[in-house]
Amino acid sequence: MITRARLVNLRQWFAGLAGWRGRGLAAILGALATAAMPPVYLVFLLIPAFAGLLWMLGGSRTWRAAFGVGWWFGLGHFATGLYWIANALLVQPEKFAWLIPFAVIGLAAVMAVFPALAAAMVRALGPRGIGGVLVLAAAWTATEWLRSWIFTGFPWNLMGTAWVFSDAMIQSTALFGTFGLGLMTVAIVAMPAILGETGVSTRRAAAALCSAFVVLLAVWGGGAARLADAPDAFVPDVTLRLVQPNIPQKLKWNRDLRDRNLAEQVALSLRKPAGNAPTHVIWAETAATFFLGHDEARRNFLAKAAPPGGLVIVGAPRRTPPGEKPYRVWNSLQALDGSGRMVGGYDKFHLVPFGEYIPFRPWLSIPKLTAGRQDFSPGDGLSTLALPGLPPVSPLICYEVIFPGEVVRRDDRPAWMLNLTNDAWYGISSGPYQHLAAARMRAVEEGLPLVRVANTGISAVIDAYGRTVGELGLEQPGVLDAPLPAAIEPTLYSRYGNVVGLAITLLVLAASQTGRVRRRKRQLRR
Repeated sequence: MITRARLVNLRQWFAGLAGWRGRGLAAILGALATAAMPPVYLVFLLIPAFAGLLWMLGGSRTWRAAFGVGWWFGLGHFATGLYWIANALLVQPEKFAWLIPFAVIGLAAVMAVFPALAAAMVRALGPRGIGGVLVLAAAWTATEWLRSWIFTGFPWNLMGTAWVFSDAMIQSTALFGTFGLGLMTVAIVAMPAILGETGVSTRRAAAALCSAFVVLLAVWGGGAARLADAPDAFVPDVTLRLVQPNIPQKLKWNRDLRDRNLAEQVALSLRKPAGNAPTHVIWAETAATFFLGHDEARRNFLAKAAPPGGLVIVGAPRRTPPGEKPYRVWNSLQALDGSGRMVGGYDKFHLVPFGEYIPFRPWLSIPKLTAGRQDFSPGDGLSTLALPGLPPVSPLICYEVIFPGEVVRRDDRPAWMLNLTNDAWYGISSGPYQHLAAARMRAVEEGLPLVRVANTGISAVIDAYGRTVGELGLEQPGVLDAPLPAAIEPTLYSRYGNVVGLAITLLVLAASQTGRVRRRKRQLRR
């Protein structure tokens, strides 16, 4: 039987670990936190992960020691959460396999700085007990926000994403975003740590744990109530066909197979529908591996995929006209009508470092991961695209969809979001599931439906409440015909972005310091 005395002893053991045993335990706790992420969703493992982290930080004598504990926690968390990056380097093992330890462990080591900063803040600001829990939650959220934009940003596997398995739980992001949901999550799962604190009475600990459970229940209940009133509304006279050819990355850019790949996707686009005939056909990121703007024959062949009076929307590279300098290449979305005429387009602006371009190119001579020697150039930024027969759309390519608050133009709100991606790089791994989870969070935050088309999956149509209308599984070739869900009224988050979640974070941080202030006042009175 687990008694409070045993939990106190366990906390003391955690706090007393040092050297490689302490570092190893911190890394294991970080890995436990990863198990709560998609597609595993073992959310209950966040309790030992964050409670254990808080106990270890209680034994840190300096902020530097706490920084080290947090760094090892982050290393375990990100190495297990981003392991799938190795699969991308194995697409061309003769060129990139040697980079696997540098990419996986190296990236995890850099990302681990953010949990390390949060841990240092806990040591510097965190009182024991409930106040320490609140500081950890606020510090973790603040550093997740920092991670979302510094050095171009990489907000992958934000803690709030652990709830994507529950449609009801993620409805709260319409109010305070994924950062706000993550703040609540860390506070709740770390709260049991106070049971190991000798300075917290059993009665107060029980009250705090009950309060945490009530908050969790309220968030779920509020989400369930919102969904109970949510209509199933769709845009009239629009049926989308999502084409998922499941072409392996090793074969996609093979010069001898590119025309066959193109023909295969045209054939899928023309497959007889089981229900309503599609009005628009959508292909994945770089589904056409040709410069269509300068290849009339292939552009006209691809245009056969467009339904009568409709469009085919395709991911394809774009380049500057022949002879124009400087020579530039873009990762683009292009919309063609049945005559092969381009009626709209968008260039990806948030590029993947080392994948689409090499940072510090004058000093780094390594090749980029994607095909071709030329680095991609960034586009002009977010765009609301008007296409014939469709409501205004915010196009997003690849991981542009993972950035909270940066997926639509605030001054020109679209009616839906379209995410073209190619997760073939990552094979059968957690990567595509994590990517899809981030897309679902953006739909709820913005109150906009999101259509996701992926070469090898997971392709999906998601409504404005984050519910999946239709889906094609990972590495499942075929087409998905689905209506386009309607947008809903702008959410609080869509109006104010991350301001709401960050304001709550600051309030929680301020509340965590009230106990310290009171103790100082009592000491001064003495």
